Amino acid sequence: MSSDNIAQLLYLGTLVAVLGGGFLLSKRLKLGQTLQMAAVWVLIFIGAVAAVGVWSDIQDDLFAHQTRFDDQGTITIPRSPDGHYNLTLDVNGVPTEFVVDTGATQIVLSQKDADKLGLNPNELTYFGRALTANGEVRTAPVRLDTVAIGPYNDLNLPAVVNAGDLGQSLLGMNYLQRWSRIEISDGKLTLSR
Repeated sequence: MSSDNIAQLLYLGTLVAVLGGGFLLSKRLKLGQTLQMAAVWVLIFIGAVAAVGVWSDIQDDLFAHQTRFDDQGTITIPRSPDGHYNLTLDVNGVPTEFVVDTGATQIVLSQKDADKLGLNPNELTYFGRALTANGEVRTAPVRLDTVAIGPYNDLNLPAVVNAGDLGQSLLGMNYLQRWSRIEISDGKLTLSR
């Protein structure tokens, strides 16, 4: 600590002591009551400082995981805590959660999501094949009447249903290429039309 800092600290300490002493003498309150009131105000001040300090973190947690649309035809998708970009699309009018997968050539539905969309996985013909990181899987081709997100609606899209144990449906390139621009930066995926 420099000598200037020490001098400032002594000055401020003296000022607080004089003002505090003057307040105590003018109010003539009991010392216990006064200390109690001072403690309450100190806690209120600390709480306010803490709230201001963490507000940006709270705001990020509350709003960071929401997909945002703007007037220029852009959708911004924040990265999920698991490192993926997840997007909920209305497929044939049913909200369906997808993970964006630029390595997938098509929209790939899990059996659970296919069933939710009214495509009975047990009645499909799995004659297609796909090579994945987990090996080869069988696929069944299907058509999706509508795939919509916000104001954007695409019709009659091809997709496949995965015969394997796929945890989450994949949003592949046959959908992503419908956007004129795809950009990943600063923890956000931006799609523009």
